[in-house]
Amino acid sequence: MSNPYKPYPVRIDKVIVETEDKNLRSFRLVFLNPEDDKAFDYTPGQFAELSLAGYGEIPIGIASSPTEKGHLLFTVNKVGAVSSALHNMKEGDIMGVRGPLGNSYPLKDMEGRDIVIVAGGFAVTTLRSTITWMLDPANRDKYGKITFVYGARTPGMLLYKDEWRAWQKRDDIDPYITIDREHPDWDGLVGLVPAVLEEANPGSENAVALVCGPPIMIKFTQPVVEKLGFADEDVIMSLENRMKCGIGICGRCNVGPEYVCKDGPVFTKAQLNELPREY
Repeated sequence: MSNPYKPYPVRIDKVIVETEDKNLRSFRLVFLNPEDDKAFDYTPGQFAELSLAGYGEIPIGIASSPTEKGHLLFTVNKVGAVSSALHNMKEGDIMGVRGPLGNSYPLKDMEGRDIVIVAGGFAVTTLRSTITWMLDPANRDKYGKITFVYGARTPGMLLYKDEWRAWQKRDDIDPYITIDREHPDWDGLVGLVPAVLEEANPGSENAVALVCGPPIMIKFTQPVVEKLGFADEDVIMSLENRMKCGIGICGRCNVGPEYVCKDGPVFTKAQLNELPREY
């Protein structure tokens, strides 16, 4: 990325309504210029700024995997002016993408270890990217057992249904998909993510835990992860709070001396323990 402020032009190739409340939509984007596609060299865990002329830009985690060639995927919650404008755009419309930005999950350091992935609600986006990348035939042998615990309030609020249903049919990943309480359209697991994680009881020996979710889920998942025996250095979390410029200039997202956009958004729990509770 030669100019960090310059977005790449992209076309909206497909819009997917992900949730029953229609507030979460995924946008599959295709670069207008093939050389921009090659230049956008990203790794799971990174994010990008989605740019809309006349409205501004928003930082969004990259939900696609680098192994999915030819497009990028972003899932956007309709919460403000830019995201609302994006939700009103149609397939074929042109917009911009600036990035990739931030640090990724330490995939190289995780090789040879079991992986436990814990996600809640909308925060599963970059973990979708990570799982897709690890399950790719070129990468699967690099990792041990993969456990995936993912939950939402209702069946209609679960993202990426086609993906996790396909993962449930594989024998090289153990998905635990849960909703918070009983629902007539659901015959799967019922219970909050921390309780389901404790029940799944994935081993912590030679394992790494990736945890991403709403603050309340994080609050009640941390004691479970600790009870399971994970060291703070082996618990990896992604923060997305208050990011704006994406390159550590505006100073909006700092937590103590660290900028979430530039020094994160991926941090170990050991690193977060050294920072003020401002996230």
